[in-house]
Amino acid sequence: MAEIDRHNEAVNAVVTLDREGARARAKKADEAQARGDALGPLHGVPFTLKDTHETLGMKTTVGFPPFADYVARKDSPVVLRLKAAGGVLVGKTNVATMLGDWQSNNPLFGRTSNPWDLWRTAGGSSGGAAAALCAGMTPFELGTDMQNSIRLPAAFCGVYGLKPTEHRVSLAGAFPDPGGVPRGVRLMSCIGPLARNVEDLALVLRIIAGPDGSDTDLAPVPVEGTPEVDPKTLRIAFAPAFPGFPVAGEIRAAVESLAEQLKSAGAAVEEARLPTLDLHDDLTQGGALIGMMLEAAQPEPPEEPTPVSRWFEALARRDQSILAWDWIFEGCDVLLCPVAMTTAFPHCEPGTPIKVDDLEQSYWLLPAYGAVFNYSGHPALSMPCGQDRDGLPIGLQLVGRRWSESRLLGIARAIAPLSGGFRRPPGY
Repeated sequence: MAEIDRHNEAVNAVVTLDREGARARAKKADEAQARGDALGPLHGVPFTLKDTHETLGMKTTVGFPPFADYVARKDSPVVLRLKAAGGVLVGKTNVATMLGDWQSNNPLFGRTSNPWDLWRTAGGSSGGAAAALCAGMTPFELGTDMQNSIRLPAAFCGVYGLKPTEHRVSLAGAFPDPGGVPRGVRLMSCIGPLARNVEDLALVLRIIAGPDGSDTDLAPVPVEGTPEVDPKTLRIAFAPAFPGFPVAGEIRAAVESLAEQLKSAGAAVEEARLPTLDLHDDLTQGGALIGMMLEAAQPEPPEEPTPVSRWFEALARRDQSILAWDWIFEGCDVLLCPVAMTTAFPHCEPGTPIKVDDLEQSYWLLPAYGAVFNYSGHPALSMPCGQDRDGLPIGLQLVGRRWSESRLLGIARAIAPLSGGFRRPPGY
């Protein structure tokens, strides 16, 4: 908690802090250690959680004033697993209101700033998580990701973030539910870890993944150990940009440079043959699916509810995208591409055009490179890869086959010496 006290006033990443509870839990861990007992792989490790996960005895608000005093009656399954592994929950981190933006700002707690430049955003909706991790206030975090909400903040803050395969990690309790309404979000959204290195990502994923008796959508696919990967054995497809998606020249250059380094290291590297589907339409269709899920979760149905036939039509359209990307991964081990069109941008009102190489681009394209893989369900990992001319972290994305997280993590670990890995911002 000393690092939180030292840095949080400026960054505003940690918004709820349970000092007494954390000390009591840490004391129990010390007592167990004195008896020679091990509580698990996280024995005594303090951690924070994005302010969306339901937690017993600690508020869960998603930055939404009507939820300001909401305390869940039980921990969500992922929180239970982290505690059972010996972790010590100390607090919650800031989010966008109702997780609905790519900056972490809300009426309850204000805005979170990027430790690399306090005038810039840490991203959203897991911005508090990424900023706390970057500033050394927590060793790992759990974000949620429906439209790049783990990977974009990770890229902006220069840390690692993993969106697992859809239905890999339980979504039960992943959003506050004071009214007990049916869970509406069942597709495209994922819970995943953020950390300062690949090994910690892998550890946390092994703890939280798998069936839990609460989320019946989960697939019983085991999480394997992270393999040692020789770059010489890899088949890398790279895409400096996606058709019709803007990207900063320095991010494009970072993709091309890393691809060239991997080629020099012995990997088989070629420019990706991307699906022939309209990726802009994928984003539109993904947004429509989200809208239908949120509509179904409303306590009161709309006067003209969306016909169920529209839902099945949307799923059929999504199947086309999933299968098209599956075909891509028949020919490569991993796709290397941007996480976002820009590095961390100055705080602004949502909807304000974002400058990318001095050209104004739509604010709503911020999540595009990541949201494509929420729509398809494939696992995707954000990793730091150097800095731009302003000294801000550049994040690149690795995408793999569905259910291939362990392999993806092994590839990321093999690439880390070339990409540079996590670096602490000045003053932290």
